[in-house]
Amino acid sequence: MLNDFRFDEDTIAVMFGHEAAEDEDRRRLMEYYVKSDVYSTMRSNRKLLILVGHKGVGKSALLNIMEEEDKENNIVSLKIQPDDVLQIDMSKEVFLRKISIWKEGLSSLLVKEMINESLSFVKKFSDEDSGFSKILDVSKKIFGKKIEGFQEEHIGFSSKDFISLIDQLGFKDEKIMIYLDDLDRGWKNSKDDIENLSAMLNAIRDLSRELNNVHFRISLRSDIYYSVRTSDETTDKIDGSVVWQSWTNHQILVMLIKRIETYFNRNVNENELLSKSQDELSGYLTQVFEPRFNGKGHWKNAPIYRVIMSLIRKRPRDMIKLCTLAARSSNNNNHSKIMTVDLESNFRNYSNDRLMDTSTEYQAEFSNVRDLLLKMKPSKNELKKGNPSLFNREELIKKIENVLSMSSYYFSNGDEVTAERVAAFLYKINFITARKILANGEIQRVYYDENQYIYNQFTDFGYSYEIHPAYRWALQPDSIDNLFNEIELYDEAQKN
Repeated sequence: MLNDFRFDEDTIAVMFGHEAAEDEDRRRLMEYYVKSDVYSTMRSNRKLLILVGHKGVGKSALLNIMEEEDKENNIVSLKIQPDDVLQIDMSKEVFLRKISIWKEGLSSLLVKEMINESLSFVKKFSDEDSGFSKILDVSKKIFGKKIEGFQEEHIGFSSKDFISLIDQLGFKDEKIMIYLDDLDRGWKNSKDDIENLSAMLNAIRDLSRELNNVHFRISLRSDIYYSVRTSDETTDKIDGSVVWQSWTNHQILVMLIKRIETYFNRNVNENELLSKSQDELSGYLTQVFEPRFNGKGHWKNAPIYRVIMSLIRKRPRDMIKLCTLAARSSNNNNHSKIMTVDLESNFRNYSNDRLMDTSTEYQAEFSNVRDLLLKMKPSKNELKKGNPSLFNREELIKKIENVLSMSSYYFSNGDEVTAERVAAFLYKINFITARKILANGEIQRVYYDENQYIYNQFTDFGYSYEIHPAYRWALQPDSIDNLFNEIELYDEAQKN
């Protein structure tokens, strides 16, 4: 690296990327994206798949990758977002009627989108034979002059029109991909929200069964899916279509390396990187990061990647956030690499941001969630322990009971607030993680996305529970020096 290299804002944005996939340049996203087994599943020939995961795990990024690949491979694809479905009115309707309204409304919207995309494509590539040009030809035969005014609001199409269009296209090997993303916009977790989304999922399931060669891909936040799944028994029919988006720290480390290597225009083989040990991978980071953490406690002289991976919640967005903050400090400190001091000086801001993000993400589900999380801070007696944020099941319940006695809380769905239910909620939102020391001495850490049933009200699987390190600086602002002795770095052997 040149000695005058600096992390200005443009360099940071290109190297590490944007926190929100929708703001990322598609070509850049294609360069550094790591294709996991989840990607392969979403690319399968299943008619309906619902991608579920926490905010920041890359659901939109995956759908954007698929959509971009569709364009490269001349696959007909449509993307539907919340603004597109505002016209579908389901107020004051019974549930079964809402399913019918969704089915008809989506069908009309999809026909219009298909014709609109086809007109746009043919205008740009008039001589090119493609699925879009075929859609336009067939649409003219079926709908005639109706196409001329199809963009007007009063021009509508029915589900029969949609099914007829798909049938008469006669696609054999071709497919039509339909993506629905960003459905959490404006979500309040109200009864109407839950019922409307459930009706929409039922309507899409009906359409996917009736249509040949049409594939639906939907992304949902895990808390939204959980609310719908536990409030409506009809959603058990879509449970088999759910794909959980999750990453290992090893995959996220490879993603970080791909971002760095492609920034410097170096070719990398993703499969080779994934097969390497993390000790081997660490060499790729030395051009951008100080190799080892010049700190104290468990963190002293640890490889810098272990520090980063210990603080992120297995979410690519966390990695981007932490690296971006540290890179800005590196620039301010006139460093040519990200040094220990650049990382360490941002742990508090990073932690505060994670607590605020979590509070915002789940405030519709649990009243005053930020107050709940802050009250989980260690007490004076707990601070005397070696790790005050580590609990067995009995200690966790006692801790939560003390917190609940201080304030009044409620679940928006009306569930009774008990220590057991709150513990399950904290596990679900990844505020706490399950932890067990294995026979070989390694520490196994399990997140909700990896196993939704480790913490429940009825069965104890023998795990301890630990407040994730990402929140510790926000909860222990008066005892930060102790954190390096309390927090054990994630076990680099946990590759898969």
